[in-house]
Formats: sequence, C-alpha cells, structure tokens
Amino acid sequence: MKKAGFNNCIVSFFTNYLVDRKMNYFWNNFMFPIFNVNIGVDQDSALLPILSALYLLLFIYILENHLKNLKIPVSIISFVDDGLFISQSNFFDISNSCLYCSHNVLSNLLEKFGLVVKHSKTKIFHFNRSHGIFNPPPLDLSPLGGDVL
Repeated sequence: MKKAGFNNCIVSFFTNYLVDRKMNYFWNNFMFPIFNVNIGVDQDSALLPILSALYLLLFIYILENHLKNLKIPVSIISFVDDGLFISQSNFFDISNSCLYCSHNVLSNLLEKFGLVVKHSKTKIFHFNRSHGIFNPPPLDLSPLGGDVL
C-alpha cells in the first residue's frame, strides 16, 4: 500500500490491523484468560471488500494491460473476489479462443501473486440471438489445469 502511494495513516491502520491481536471470552461471570489470535479477515468482515479491492486492484490493472498488449479482446468485471471475463464475437470458436487465452494469462499472473483459480467455481455462459438450435462448443481448460466448461 505504501508503494501504491496511500496515506501513511491508512498504511499504518492496515499494517497494524491484524498484528498482536488478542481475545478473551466472557460467560456469565466467568472470564477466560486473554490469548493471542492469528486470524485473517473473515468472509463476512466489513473490511473484506475493501481489502480485496486494494489487494486485487494492482493485479487487475496488470491483467488488463497484459490482455491489451496481447491483443486479446476481453473485458473484465470484478466482484470482490470473483471475476468475470466477457468476450463478444459472432463465432463461438473466436470467443472460446479469447477466453482460453485470457484464462491462461490470468492463471499465470495469479500464480505470481500467490493466488489460485478455483476451477470448480469456473463457469462459462454463451448468449445467442438465434432462434434455432443452440449448441455451443465446450471450452476445454484442461491443458491449463482446469475443467471442460
């Protein structure tokens, strides 16, 4: 955060937020002893969206630049820790190729950031304007360690 130019007060707050945390429990009139707590930010924490956005902001910026430099026409939308790649084409093969390439770039960058893709949560949706039979080809991510979507 400091390298990104955030104010020292903000950097200090987040630096100290999870450092030397202590906890104890009260039950009726009984008080348990204080103990150290080494925990991260829970999924339901009010800080999770803020911390996720701060952490992933640089990642998404780098990802978008990589895709742009590789001329992969994919748009990205991020929802806290979930992401959406959007590829628009008149041909499924072109769309799938763009999604495959962008998934490859994503996986490699995530690995460099110490993050991983949960392949079980990876989905693909095809939308079509035709009124006839709609049978889009699958997107095979197995060479990248993923599933066939």
